[in-house]
Amino acid sequence: MRGSIPTPQSEFLRFGGNTSCVQVRLSDGGVLIIDGGTGLRNLGLELMREPPSKNVPFNVFMTHFHWDHIQGIPFFAPLYVAANTVVFHSSHSSGEIREILEGQMTHPYFPVPFEMLPASREFVSVPSEGVAYGNLKILPFPLNHPQGATGYRLESEGAVVVHASDLEHGNAELDSVLREYARDADVLIYDSQYTPREYETKKGWGHSTWMEGVRVAREANVKRLVLFHHDPGHTDSFLDTLVDEARSHFPNTDAATEGWTIRV
Repeated sequence: MRGSIPTPQSEFLRFGGNTSCVQVRLSDGGVLIIDGGTGLRNLGLELMREPPSKNVPFNVFMTHFHWDHIQGIPFFAPLYVAANTVVFHSSHSSGEIREILEGQMTHPYFPVPFEMLPASREFVSVPSEGVAYGNLKILPFPLNHPQGATGYRLESEGAVVVHASDLEHGNAELDSVLREYARDADVLIYDSQYTPREYETKKGWGHSTWMEGVRVAREANVKRLVLFHHDPGHTDSFLDTLVDEARSHFPNTDAATEGWTIRV
């Protein structure tokens, strides 16, 4: 849930210091992961403690490949077990996905080459019309971010969760697309890295504000807004104040918290 870089200092740990990684659990026991930030390390250790699911791959959907969204991948424990299959999904081509992930583990950046990992690895380009896994439908949509990023609308058994990070508001076409895909969502996870005042000096950096998240939630008839991708300079006490201010405009608002579970 943290943006840009991990923040392990004590004043950040109540909301969490790891970078972006979201787990989605389905009623049939299926697991979906969005992004591979540093939070992926702990998630991988938790998954390894669970009874193995025969022939069920670990599906990781990438929003994009900036460092804070891939730093945990080399430390994802399931990748080091030969019996496992890890499938990486992205709006990029399958060849590009592989090339990018191999790149961060080449000399001199990492001691173990990506191609030497024991688990089977697959790379899937997500089609614009979306994909389905059992009862889950995953619909991708483009976000306004340097080098591009992908949001995901997840639909399962009448519940809808929308993941929209990293994005910057202000592009009329993509702002409209976001509202379309966020329509009537039970939960909207929204990039709220900056306050409106901070954003004035951060335009073009690819991130949004809690105030814009409130606007999207209202206009798209969202039931619950989750502020996400917290700035590395925003301490726990600062986020408390930020959430209070956001709730004065959209009461059902929370800030993403590490280890937190939302049931839909």
